[in-house]
Amino acid sequence: MLLHAYQKELLEAGCDEAGRGCLAGPVFAAAVILPPDFIAGELTDSKKLTHKQRCALRLIIEKEAIAWAVAEVDNYEIDKINILNASFLAMHRAIEKLVVKPAYLSIDGNRFKAYPDIPHACIIKGDGKYLNIAAASILAKTHRDEFMENISFQYPHYQWQQNKGYPTVVHRNAALEYGLSPFHRKTFSITAPQLQLFSKSEC
Repeated sequence: MLLHAYQKELLEAGCDEAGRGCLAGPVFAAAVILPPDFIAGELTDSKKLTHKQRCALRLIIEKEAIAWAVAEVDNYEIDKINILNASFLAMHRAIEKLVVKPAYLSIDGNRFKAYPDIPHACIIKGDGKYLNIAAASILAKTHRDEFMENISFQYPHYQWQQNKGYPTVVHRNAALEYGLSPFHRKTFSITAPQLQLFSKSEC
């Protein structure tokens, strides 16, 4: 059973990102402040849930959260500053957009660039331990999936509606055959899946 938050003394926002290991599209991040009595039976790490479960939970989180925000860093920025810094930047942008300012941040992973004037803790596999991080993982994942599904109509060869920009065999073969789209990350190797280089434990 997931705990509500990492600590209880300060108003805490859970933060997570989605799309680090993709060949195309932005990296998305979310920040979520949940009420102390928040209950959602299925809420856990978004990777352990079905698409239908994630979409249902997104509606609940967005309705019942004290505050939530989603932000992105596009592929051009990723190529300029690298995916690790882009992930931090996306989380900073999400935190910035919160209508209620948190006094503490719980971050999924073991690395983070400190946000000004707000203390934080990095928690490895935090999306499977704390509800606020799990909620952030749901929002980051569903908002990013929605973005990739929408742009897949412009570039059907890559089948982004299915792979969401991750380096599947179909996606990589299409990139090699048709070339890169304006949404591809030029600094990522098409033939060497980035998922092997950037694991969640490194975020």
